[in-house]
Amino acid sequence: MLSKYKIELEDYVVDIEISKSEDGFVTNYFIKFLELDEGTRAVYEEIKDRLITQLQLVSYNTLDKKMKITDDFRTKARNEVEKLIPKIEDSKKNYMVGMIVHEMLGLGKLEILLNDPELEEVVINSSKEPVQVYHRKFGWLITNITLKSEDEILNYSSIIGRKVGRQITNLTPLLDAHLPNGDRVNATLAPISNDGNTITIRKFRKIPWTISEFISNKTLDAEVAALFWFSIQYELNILVSGGTGTGKTSFLTSLMPFIPPNQRILSIEDTREIKLPDFLHWVPMVTREPNQEGKGKIDMLDLLVNSLRMRPDRIILGEIRRSREAEVLFEAMHTGHSVYSTIHADTAVQTYRRLINPPISIPETLLDAIDLFVVMFRDRRKGIRRVYEIAEIPFSKGKNFEKINILYKWNSKSDQIFKYHESKKAINKLKVLTGFDDIEIARELDNRKEVLEYLVKNNIKDAATVEKYISSYIKDPEKLMKKIR
Repeated sequence: MLSKYKIELEDYVVDIEISKSEDGFVTNYFIKFLELDEGTRAVYEEIKDRLITQLQLVSYNTLDKKMKITDDFRTKARNEVEKLIPKIEDSKKNYMVGMIVHEMLGLGKLEILLNDPELEEVVINSSKEPVQVYHRKFGWLITNITLKSEDEILNYSSIIGRKVGRQITNLTPLLDAHLPNGDRVNATLAPISNDGNTITIRKFRKIPWTISEFISNKTLDAEVAALFWFSIQYELNILVSGGTGTGKTSFLTSLMPFIPPNQRILSIEDTREIKLPDFLHWVPMVTREPNQEGKGKIDMLDLLVNSLRMRPDRIILGEIRRSREAEVLFEAMHTGHSVYSTIHADTAVQTYRRLINPPISIPETLLDAIDLFVVMFRDRRKGIRRVYEIAEIPFSKGKNFEKINILYKWNSKSDQIFKYHESKKAINKLKVLTGFDDIEIARELDNRKEVLEYLVKNNIKDAATVEKYISSYIKDPEKLMKKIR
């Protein structure tokens, strides 16, 4: 056995065992379900039949609304169980109530997987094979959950879509949506996916990452984090790139508390992934698919153009995919808005080339608006994510690859990030914005580095507490430095 742990759900607890198969080629994720005898199972089905008449199919796109509906239904389920089986032991009663709630309002046994904090991905390829999961430590695992039919997969996809006001049908066989808790869902229907209907659920952390956590787990170091803090406070534009699953959105989210809390932030996404702490002045916006008549579509470009009329101090764009989105984004940068976004690319040079070539095709003259490029990297073998490169586009002219100035670069052998070149653009821009000279800039960066190291040393990871220190420094740096020293 490789690992054994428990998952605590709302009503019951299940044991998880992770072990290698007999041939050693497959790793299994085994859920120990509570077995119900034949009589109890019959009563269980009767209770479901009774409650289905009371179930209202409603859309809810907020977690608060979901919790209220779920709590009301849980009370009804508990009352039915206690009425029909008054002498049932508590463990079985809680298990029955929990499973009824999951099957009637949620995704059945999949809810167990969604409540395992060690899982990053939950994947259904078809009803012909078991559900698979991606574990933070052990990678891809095969579970002991198998869905009964393709119709059951379609039903789960429809439930997810209905809850957020979207639909998946034979005419629209692709669904990109999110669960009320923020997890992202992609679903496809056969014959688009040849072997059967599929569901892919990307799980996101329920509590946003903080910069002190990323420093603690060596995603970056305090020196680099201090540069981001200084840059974001004085409204430099940042573009985060990397491959799928490298942590682009998580890292971008961790930088946002560096924004002063009295500034207005607007985020624009196709599917909700960004989750910022409550203390920030944040307005999240999400695109909308057209209705059955092809009307009512709101895309990222619509939201981006509209956001410029909402007096934002900062704009976060979920991901740059198309030329028009990128053009408006860069225009927003040139009109004085501080902008942050993500894009798929593995290096700073690739990021630059992707921006200036089709399908994005941004004119090179606009790229000067990006002050810092950040590239994220994921080592799947070691199970780590790192800031791989930090770069800028200096003002000098030359060939494409000569226009990228690498400031910091991660070394895989030492697992450390090193200073590569001096800044030719970002630091000079900070001098203009702050009025500081080289010595004052260096002192500012050292002070911020010291504050961040203090947070890490004292294991301060709570977002609200981290923000308290950041705000305290912005308000009165000398007072905070005296306190932590």
